[in-house]
Amino acid sequence: MVDKAIKQDSDEDLMLRYAGGDLDAFQRLYERHRGGLYRYFLRQSHRSVAEELFQDVWARVIQSRKRYRPKAAFKTWLYTLAHNRLVDHWRREGVRPVEALTSDDDCPEITAPDTNPGPSRLVDLRDCIEQLLQLVSGLPDVQRQTFLLRHEAGMSLAEIAEAMSTRVETAKSRLRYAMGRLRAAIAKECLEG
Repeated sequence: MVDKAIKQDSDEDLMLRYAGGDLDAFQRLYERHRGGLYRYFLRQSHRSVAEELFQDVWARVIQSRKRYRPKAAFKTWLYTLAHNRLVDHWRREGVRPVEALTSDDDCPEITAPDTNPGPSRLVDLRDCIEQLLQLVSGLPDVQRQTFLLRHEAGMSLAEIAEAMSTRVETAKSRLRYAMGRLRAAIAKECLEG
């Protein structure tokens, strides 16, 4: 019965409990969001930069715990911090390194499908993943960020819009354009391959 209560704690409740001194609540928040947040940075920067930005965002969460008010979903607040930190990094550096996207070997919490594919199928899947990552890296910044917030962080369009300080319609358009570009690029790859 205790396990069910633990799993039902919202992120917002955990953050408020952490603000009150419950370190276990922070640990549970970290476990829930570390993989998606790390992948969000890793898909848009070099590994060393991703690690720095990842640590910086968690440090900001820790520093902000006493001021935290659940005006929005915790995930939205977390990815707003992440988005702003990433934009600050790009401004400071001048450009975004496109070649930074890496394979899922570098990302925590990636699990294999339940089926047991053979070695040749695994090679094909890895090639597909690497091709998709390269295609995602070629998207314009705002489309790539929107795509990653949706598919890596699992955020709704409203949460994405809030995290990126834009309107829901704009987030929806960016996601639609990103998906269209990816579909077109995949179709082109299939025709040429």
